Amino acid sequence: MSKPKSAEDFFNQLTNWNKELSYLRNLISDTELNETIKWGMPVYTLGGKNVLGLGGFKHHFGIWFFNGALIDDPAGYLQNAQDGKTKAMRQLRFESFEEIDPNIINDLVQKAINNQKDGKEVNIDVNREAEIPFLLDKAFSGDNELRSHFDKLTPGRQREYAQYIAEAKQDATKERRLVKIIPMIKDGVGLNDQYQK
Repeated sequence: MSKPKSAEDFFNQLTNWNKELSYLRNLISDTELNETIKWGMPVYTLGGKNVLGLGGFKHHFGIWFFNGALIDDPAGYLQNAQDGKTKAMRQLRFESFEEIDPNIINDLVQKAINNQKDGKEVNIDVNREAEIPFLLDKAFSGDNELRSHFDKLTPGRQREYAQYIAEAKQDATKERRLVKIIPMIKDGVGLNDQYQK
C-alpha cells in the first residue's frame, strides 16, 4: 500500500479492517472534528489540534486519543498506547466488528472533544534530555563528529534515537539499529521524519 495523501486515499486502499474502520469513520463524521491525514493514517482535529486518529494493524484496529489520559473513563475502556513510554495517548482497541459499541465510542469521542474545547492537554516536557544507552554512548566516544551532529538535533529527535537503541531486546538488534541511524544522525534528520506530514 502506497502512503496515502488523503484520508480518502487511506480508506480506498484499505484491505484489512475496511468495514470496521469505515464504520468508525462514519461515527466520527457526525461530530465537529475535521478529518485529515497524518503519519499515513486518518487523524481528526479541532482548531488545528489533534484529537484522535484511526488505525488498523494485523490483529487489531481502533481509535487513538491524543490526550486520552485526560478522558474520564471510569469503566476502563481506554488502554495506554505503550506502557512506560506514552504519557498522553490512549487507545480504544478492537479485534472484531462485534466488539464495537457506538454508545461507548460516541461518549469517549465527545469527552475528547470537550477536553479539547476546554484546552486540556497533557503537559510533556519536550525539552527533557535523552537517556543515552551504553551502545550509543560508546559510538559517541569513538566518533566526535557523530556526537556533534547528535547534539545539534532537537531534544525530541535525540530521544527517538536513544529510545530506538534502548528498546531493542537483543545486542545484535541494537548493533544493527546503531549502524542504521549513524548516517541519519550525521545528516541531521530525525528517525521518524519520513512519517511526518
